[in-house]
Amino acid sequence: MTPHAKLVALRTIATKEILRFSRIWIQTILPPVITMALYFIIFGNLIGPRIGQMDGFDYMEFIIPGLIMMAVITNSYANVVSSFYGSKFQRHIEEMIISPTPNYIILVGFVLGGVARGLAVGVAVTLVSMVFHPLNIHSLWIILSMILLTAILFSLAGLINGVYAKSFDDISIVPTFVLTPLTYLGGIFYSISMLPEFWQRMSLVNPILYMVNAFRYGFLGVSDIHLGTSYAISIGFIVVLYLFSLYLLRKGHGIRT
Repeated sequence: MTPHAKLVALRTIATKEILRFSRIWIQTILPPVITMALYFIIFGNLIGPRIGQMDGFDYMEFIIPGLIMMAVITNSYANVVSSFYGSKFQRHIEEMIISPTPNYIILVGFVLGGVARGLAVGVAVTLVSMVFHPLNIHSLWIILSMILLTAILFSLAGLINGVYAKSFDDISIVPTFVLTPLTYLGGIFYSISMLPEFWQRMSLVNPILYMVNAFRYGFLGVSDIHLGTSYAISIGFIVVLYLFSLYLLRKGHGIRT
């Protein structure tokens, strides 16, 4: 394929993915925003005053970055896993695989759709959070770069789940039994400095902890994890998942029969 043809293919796939969730925004954008608003009300307004400060900040201010990141993670992942499995179920992914379109173009197209939805929900949740507490920004570059890396990472993870899924039930297993526990234990609602030493070490196994802390640093300027380590972990996971996703598409795992 010529570079122009590749660009057209990428734009076509990405546009399809973005239109897929934006046309039904009442089902894809609005529900997570309402869910996060309930978190702000319950944990921030009702429980927060009883908890007091966390790392020198009001509890509401402390949890806002984590809740934004949780919305980005879950929606980036959900968009790609449902879309890719839907393409398999309807059997039109096979047309893309056997076409001259390179596998990396197909992969990047699906990932761009997941990133777009994750960022759209993230922006919406951020706007809602400002109703409950004014935002302080310590480093805009860190905020934007980390939320983008996180959306890319979990979009790739969603595609891998979509490749292996054999039924619609399979696309909910990983989010329910893996992603949700890791997210809730990723330092969204607490600082790991509160934990006993053993559980602090155990928390370091959770990759979401690094992303949440780096993102929080962008807002508050505090983090339980060294910033360089957070970026290294995030980029390392992206590289591994990208290469593995390409391998799966090249082999046609779960696609070709």
